[in-house]
Amino acid sequence: MDAVQRANSGHPGTPMAMAPVAYALWQRHLRFDPNDPIWPDRDRFVLSMGHASMLLYSMLHLCGVKAVNPKYETLGELSVTLDDIKRFRQLDSKCPGHPEYRWTSGIETTTGPLGQGVATSVGMAIAGKWLAASFNRPDFPMFGYRVYALAGDGCMMEGISGEAASMAGHLALDNLCWIYDNNKITIEGHTDLAFSEDVATRFIGYGWNVTRVGDANDLAMLDRAFETAEKTPGRPTLIIVDSHIGYGSPTKQDSHAAHGEPLGADEIRATKRFYGWPEDAEFLVPDGVREHFAEGIGARGARLRADWSARFDNYKKKFAKDADALDRMQRRLMPDGWDKNLPTFPPDPKGMGGRDASAKVLNAIAPGIPWLIGGSADLAPSTKTRLTFPEAGDFEAGSYSGRNFHFGIREHAMGAVLNGLSLSKIRPYGSGFLIFSDYGRAPIRLAAIMEIPVIYVFTHDSIGVGEDGPTHQPVEHLLSLRAIPGLITIRPGDANEVAEAWRVILELRHEPTALVLSRQPLPTLDRSRYASASGLAKGAYVLADGSGGSPDVLLLGTGSEVSLCVSALEQLTKEGIRSRVVSMPCWAATWCVNENCRRLGPRGLRPEAADGRYPPQGRA
Repeated sequence: MDAVQRANSGHPGTPMAMAPVAYALWQRHLRFDPNDPIWPDRDRFVLSMGHASMLLYSMLHLCGVKAVNPKYETLGELSVTLDDIKRFRQLDSKCPGHPEYRWTSGIETTTGPLGQGVATSVGMAIAGKWLAASFNRPDFPMFGYRVYALAGDGCMMEGISGEAASMAGHLALDNLCWIYDNNKITIEGHTDLAFSEDVATRFIGYGWNVTRVGDANDLAMLDRAFETAEKTPGRPTLIIVDSHIGYGSPTKQDSHAAHGEPLGADEIRATKRFYGWPEDAEFLVPDGVREHFAEGIGARGARLRADWSARFDNYKKKFAKDADALDRMQRRLMPDGWDKNLPTFPPDPKGMGGRDASAKVLNAIAPGIPWLIGGSADLAPSTKTRLTFPEAGDFEAGSYSGRNFHFGIREHAMGAVLNGLSLSKIRPYGSGFLIFSDYGRAPIRLAAIMEIPVIYVFTHDSIGVGEDGPTHQPVEHLLSLRAIPGLITIRPGDANEVAEAWRVILELRHEPTALVLSRQPLPTLDRSRYASASGLAKGAYVLADGSGGSPDVLLLGTGSEVSLCVSALEQLTKEGIRSRVVSMPCWAATWCVNENCRRLGPRGLRPEAADGRYPPQGRA
């Protein structure tokens, strides 16, 4: 209440109502070490209703969660100090209006657009299953974490939550638990203005286990619900918690007035009186509170993490190759020699489609990158993104080691699931037609904000899409993707540029990439006559010069237009017109070629800080 009041902005009601739920989960159940918030087998907590961010910041502070620097070191500094909380919602605060990944340690994903958090949590749960199936060994259970997401009515109304819940039920993700704050209030008023469905029945239909806690203040029933979730096999769990928004506020409890604005000084004093709290004390943390959390989540998390670390030390001795893979994954590094099988394509005037070249490249390099996994929104036969080598397999319920995903016709949820996979340090890709990038734009934008290296493969990139007509012909989509700050959009011009694009993409550690490919065949250029395709790494490069000297005309092209520019150059040369062709597969070559370069990220162009702290708490 004090933080929102001082900021004169924010959402006090939900943190007030759900504080007992967060307390019960963190203090009694969450497998999380505040001193090592990036421990690989920690439980994940996602605040999907990101407007309730003060609930998360309060827990990070009271539990003593430590900040992590870009070198993956915890140096003892608190992730969220009391002074940070006093600067809630202020510019460059570690406590912004909605939780931001990498800006504040202990935050697992950026949330704010409702529904994105719960959908991202499905990706984290999928990652947990894949990691366990791929790396656990007899006597060495390296992965078994659970994922908890706190959601509200808005998350349930957004369509992405339905897509993601359907996927989670189909995959039997019993390591996933959503907690639904059923307070029946949104910004405009009571939810019956627009929402009257039976959420419990809906989730039972998805194949979920559903349980209910009738009072958010009932710690015993909350414990029972969490224990039920932990013990239920073969199904994710939804815990419906009935709460009172703005609990304890004499005049604003259960009203939309408690949702999105400060309570006011007089109302806060009256609410503190109801709590039995000193009325005029601000930002008060009574003696013993921090010690209480240290004895609960702190001691439990330290013990579990120490056990895991000791187990990992022995794991490294017995399974050195797997241990090395896990270490590289955590640091977003590729295996040595991962690109040794990257193909080179011979000149061919008929050529091949960008999607066909990509398929050959992907299947050549994927065996050497075991954690490169992905799929499509029911379009793999068209996007050519299926991994076909024998060991690839399919990720399915009960068979979680496969590397081919079937996202179903769920482009929006696919994007969020990819984010969850990437946040879990898997290297994911998802594919679809370029025209349908609109369906997944929100999670693409969030990946750029979070600076996580998700790969989007978009095919059918022009009017050359066959006979499907205008609904499948992208017009504005390239420019709209290029307009997203921090997203690298690459549109290769021939098969060798496709290969070089994959080389560049897989070396990126903090940039999501849209790889835009053609359906129709593109001539494979003769690189003995024209410049090497390695020029793609510059974003744009001189592909061909005409008769020498300063050109009279520059021909710039991307993708399927590059070969047209080359044909035009040949014709202009015959006519005595000096011309130059520039292939420009990426309009913004912003990836980092060395550790000292300046980087264009979502927050603008700025140098790396002298102490390496970019941004304040690193980019784990």
